Amino acid sequence: MRMDKLTSRFQQAIADAQSLAVGRDHTIIEPAHLLLALLDHQAGGSRPLLAQAGVNVPVLRERLTEALDKLPKVTGQAGNVQAGNDLVRLLNVTDKLAQQHGDQFIASEWVVMAAPGDKGTLGRALRAAGA
Repeated sequence: MRMDKLTSRFQQAIADAQSLAVGRDHTIIEPAHLLLALLDHQAGGSRPLLAQAGVNVPVLRERLTEALDKLPKVTGQAGNVQAGNDLVRLLNVTDKLAQQHGDQFIASEWVVMAAPGDKGTLGRALRAAGA
């Protein structure tokens, strides 16, 4: 995925997800990091979009936090993190959705649209919150 196709708000969310992973001593950035970053972004449209879709956002946030709490921690890794396979897969699906709808740029809202199809932790958290 080309980073220059991402909206500036989406780029900020990815940077926030990376920061979240570093702060929790995770070596892999997972989809849960990204969605939690999107939920916590005050000016973002992800929280209202999820709420309009009937998702219980506080429950979703709680499930995402629990999922992150279960990830292994690696101390002394000096902030070396990378995107995990699940995140790369989610970003590719997001890119494809945006292309199918004729969008030149990929906004964070496309992640929200792609996320319910996730077969891992993110998908389970969304379903538990009513998605």
